[in-house]
Amino acid sequence: MEEIRNKWNGRYETVQVPNQVIDVLELNLHLLSGRGKSLDLACGLGGNALRMAELGYESHAWDISDSAIKKVQEFSQERQLNIHTRQCDISQELLQAESFDVIIVSRFLLRKIIPSLINALRPGGLIYYQTFIQERTIPEDGPQNIHFRLGKNELLELFSDLILRYYREEGVLGDLDKGFRNEAMLVAQKDK
Repeated sequence: MEEIRNKWNGRYETVQVPNQVIDVLELNLHLLSGRGKSLDLACGLGGNALRMAELGYESHAWDISDSAIKKVQEFSQERQLNIHTRQCDISQELLQAESFDVIIVSRFLLRKIIPSLINALRPGGLIYYQTFIQERTIPEDGPQNIHFRLGKNELLELFSDLILRYYREEGVLGDLDKGFRNEAMLVAQKDK
């Protein structure tokens, strides 16, 4: 854990702005109820957590990097938003059952925690997930280790117990200069 934490601390220490809100969230804001408790898991610099706080959610942001968490706290104070932050190694955490209305995961893949994420959703809750795929048009985009990239339609399989509300994965089909490439995105809902 220490090696991974140090890697991400090094990446975040000098950054002065939050990361962008992921596409799957911005494209599907209309699916949100506008209230409840949200979690930006592996939040990085907290762009998604900040957006959820702006929308009125009780926003939580968790990351392995204490540098990232410190930055999220600074960004939320600057914007006069309340975000509950937590530095933790999610691979070692047990999420409490039915504790979040919305869970957001961006550009992070740890397959073994997917059942825990589903369990942590409240009935009717939504998961917004966007991460890298193996079929890519830009070789240097995202992690080089194939284990940290999704196979074809794998995101659908990982969340097959939920109700699919939105999915997009274009791979290398058609005009490669257009569209949404190198990542898959999903919005899925836990049954009520």
